[in-house]
Amino acid sequence: MAIDIKTKSKQQRDSLQQGIYKVINPFVRLLIKMGVTPNAVTTVGFLGNLAAAVVIVVAGYNFSRGGEQDYGLVTLAGALIIGFSLFDMLDGQVARLGGMVSKFGAMYDSVLDRYCELVTLGGVAYYLIQTGMFAGAVIAFVALIGSIMVSYVRARAEGIGLECKMGFMQRPERVVVTSVAILATGICGMAGVDFNPDIILIVAMGVIAVFANLTAFARINHCRKQLNSK
Repeated sequence: MAIDIKTKSKQQRDSLQQGIYKVINPFVRLLIKMGVTPNAVTTVGFLGNLAAAVVIVVAGYNFSRGGEQDYGLVTLAGALIIGFSLFDMLDGQVARLGGMVSKFGAMYDSVLDRYCELVTLGGVAYYLIQTGMFAGAVIAFVALIGSIMVSYVRARAEGIGLECKMGFMQRPERVVVTSVAILATGICGMAGVDFNPDIILIVAMGVIAVFANLTAFARINHCRKQLNSK
């Protein structure tokens, strides 16, 4: 039963991915005609995520200096992450459709993906500290640890010849949860809701913290079983 659920989940993800590719492929072909390389797309995506991190850091910094809580900046940060995270799909398609797949490109993409998560979740942690949510900042830091370890376990497993792509809280899920939570926090703050909108962000960080670390440990156990069966 568990295997069937995992297979169905993978099939659903693959179907969704193929649907997204059909939408973005015309734009991908345009980029290829313009001479844009996959590594350039990857770099732009990283710079966009870096800009989002800077925006949310500025929001926290301004508040800590006695300014008003600027949820407009938080909303902008969420929108930037959503927009520029699409480049994470574009670079792979540009490489495949343009015949520019390379080992360096794959490594470069993975490295900048990790940098994106570091600066984004680091920015969130800083923001929560500056707005007086220290416990929330600790949760964001644990989420950052889990995010990095999910990727590290897979890389280490592949380094010893094992396949390790299983788990629920992989990068696409983490990006969606983070970006939507930041956007929702900003929008609710601008709307003047009756509760502290930062709670939305903290809850999202808690979800990532729990499930990303569970995914990392599940991958470790998965590798252990593979090695013991040999």
